[in-house]
Amino acid sequence: MLDVAVIAEPAAAEASLDPIRSRILAALAEPGSAAMLAGRLGLPRQKINYHLKELERHSLVELVEERRKGNVTERIYGATAAAYVISPSTMGAVSPDPDRSPDRLSARWLLALGSRLIQEVGTLLTGSARAGKPVATYAMDAQVRFASAADRAAFAEELTQAVTALVSRYHDEHAPHGRDHRLVVGLHPIPTAPPTPTTPTGPQPAAETAPLPEPEAGQEDPR
Repeated sequence: MLDVAVIAEPAAAEASLDPIRSRILAALAEPGSAAMLAGRLGLPRQKINYHLKELERHSLVELVEERRKGNVTERIYGATAAAYVISPSTMGAVSPDPDRSPDRLSARWLLALGSRLIQEVGTLLTGSARAGKPVATYAMDAQVRFASAADRAAFAEELTQAVTALVSRYHDEHAPHGRDHRLVVGLHPIPTAPPTPTTPTGPQPAAETAPLPEPEAGQEDPR
């Protein structure tokens, strides 16, 4: 099972987005049969079988083994990946294109660059899986807290200069056996999580109760 797989076919993307099929994919992190999945998900086995066939048709699940139980063969399936990413290429002509309007300070351009990154790395992963070879990539992730917008701008300027210097030092346009690589650098604020409502833990004031009515003549006092 792959850690992550990129879905590049529109039909496969549509199949994966079905609510029942996404539940099946999550459940198949641990391989199982249609009967086992029916028990895990609380769904009829016939419905599970139908969705399994669709997922298998799009290579989202695969047959892991077959077990003989008397005259019956139990087919055990597993998900092809622990997680999936839908490539923006499934959107066809309306997928983001970073070449349309490059702008270093545009959040939309940053999204377009990320879109191309998913498409290209997804293509490389598919090819490497067929060839049985790893993809030569590098990535880093870091957080930085700026005291002011001026500090953020200064950081971006220094980063631009440093990256430009490194690219100029190592780029060899005429290397006979060289291979082009893409370098993407992005910086964005981390979204703030919405506040979680808290439940009071201390002693709560007792609810006020209406006073009991005075007993009428001849009745017992209920208090």
